[in-house]
Amino acid sequence: MSSSVRILDPRRLFGQEGEAAAEDFLIRKGYRIVARNLRSSLGELDLVAEDGPTLVFVEVKARRTEEFGGAAYAVHEQKQQKLIRLAAQFLARHHWSRRSCRFDVVLVQQRAGSGPPRIEHICDAFDVPGDDLRW
Repeated sequence: MSSSVRILDPRRLFGQEGEAAAEDFLIRKGYRIVARNLRSSLGELDLVAEDGPTLVFVEVKARRTEEFGGAAYAVHEQKQQKLIRLAAQFLARHHWSRRSCRFDVVLVQQRAGSGPPRIEHICDAFDVPGDDLRW
């Protein structure tokens, strides 16, 4: 009987730590986490949360450096379109066609040393054109 050793990819581990920090941050702000790391054939939703009556699809970006800019630059148009398709799939699966929704971006910036990460939260980070969230 052979045993295998599972080695985690350091980038994946860093991303998971960033998502956990973002989740804790949002909970402290009063959000209720509905789902995390939802995968489908279209891709992955990092976090789905409720901010009062609004369903929020949260994209988390973990960064080690500020080299690529802040959260405002973290989710380009192609990624936005993918997130919109994933959100529409999620809403259809739950029969929530009338649910008020928005997209937030949380950038988790690891600080040099062992201090807590800096977290930047953009609420309502981008607009959804037309009826893209309808099915």
